[in-house]
Amino acid sequence: MATLHGKVIVITGGAQGIGATTARALVGRGAKVAIGDLDPVLAEKTAGELDGDTIALPLDVADHRGFSEFLDEVERRLGPIDVLINNAGVMLLSPLADEDDAATAKQIEVNLGAVIHGTREAVRRMRPRGAGHIVNVASMAGKIGFPGAATYCATKHAVVGLSEAVRQELRGSGVDITCVMPAVVRTHLADGLPETKLFPSLRPQDVAKAIVEALEKPRFDVFVPRSLDVSGRVGRLLPRPLTEWFMRAIGADKVFTQAHAGARAEYEAGVRRP
Repeated sequence: MATLHGKVIVITGGAQGIGATTARALVGRGAKVAIGDLDPVLAEKTAGELDGDTIALPLDVADHRGFSEFLDEVERRLGPIDVLINNAGVMLLSPLADEDDAATAKQIEVNLGAVIHGTREAVRRMRPRGAGHIVNVASMAGKIGFPGAATYCATKHAVVGLSEAVRQELRGSGVDITCVMPAVVRTHLADGLPETKLFPSLRPQDVAKAIVEALEKPRFDVFVPRSLDVSGRVGRLLPRPLTEWFMRAIGADKVFTQAHAGARAEYEAGVRRP
């Protein structure tokens, strides 16, 4: 089991939600945490509330050159990066036929393009040292397609596939990779989403705890809650019509289609803002 004390850990989208909660948990383990976020004021506030050697730097993950320069600055200030947590993500909801090109592009560039770039940068920095850990935060939407969130699901499916492929490329290198797949987490990204009968919403603390555990005892698949792994395996064994009937029976098919537009308005406007 690895110790996190003194490790340099980078979290994208770390100013609030899952990122900020994970940062707090890691600082509690003695890690040196670098928070990167599009909102530098909020990132500074979050870092200031944490002990240790926590730093905050502005980061637009969609700007690949800026992302690389951000990682360079972290290494100048804290030392070689031991862990990169690709956490930043956005979600814009609508039926695919109603989704505009800007919404499609935003989700692809943040949820997928940035994760590809961040993962590649981490591999290039970690593999020569023979040590490191990459954590890609996907979603249960990376395993199941949900109506009303087709592009979001597509990006998260791609992150799962990316992580699986890179896992094979890193075999024997000393660098680990973890793919985190939570159910709905009560952050601003989930504003306005209804509860399902079977899987109540998670707290950011639930995901942070799972990430810390995966860093201390590395494993690839991290489902939050863990029961999602079992239900997913069972679902893949059943005929598709039966699986889809079960999804309807527990209300999972309505999680995104019945989202409250008014409750999501502020979040989605912020995501769309240049």
